[in-house]
Amino acid sequence: MTIRKAILFAAVLFAATPVSIALAEGDAAAGEKAFNKCKACHTAEQGGANRVGPNLHGVVGRKAGTVDGYSYSKPVKEGDVTWTEDNLDKYLTDPKGFIPGNKMAFPGIKSEDERENIIAYLKQNS
Repeated sequence: MTIRKAILFAAVLFAATPVSIALAEGDAAAGEKAFNKCKACHTAEQGGANRVGPNLHGVVGRKAGTVDGYSYSKPVKEGDVTWTEDNLDKYLTDPKGFIPGNKMAFPGIKSEDERENIIAYLKQNS
């Protein structure tokens, strides 16, 4: 195979790849440790209390704004967001940018690895 054919083949494969690439699997154990920065406001255990933020047990796959007993901001409550891994990644990157007007006073997590690990931890608790 010539170099041109190899490049063309790679380009065709890349073009055929779905636009929404799934997140790489994170490390749940590392995510549990990274979740420490979230614990001031959130719990993740089944039956855990709501704090400044809602309990996050079962968050993966759940519609945003639906934890009983938690008072959500209007944009979260009235939005149409389901917490997929992709949406969690976007939210953890930039909470105010992903859901403008929400009340989460956290600037986000810039490290992709750290976000993947936290999502793996949350997924383990979902």
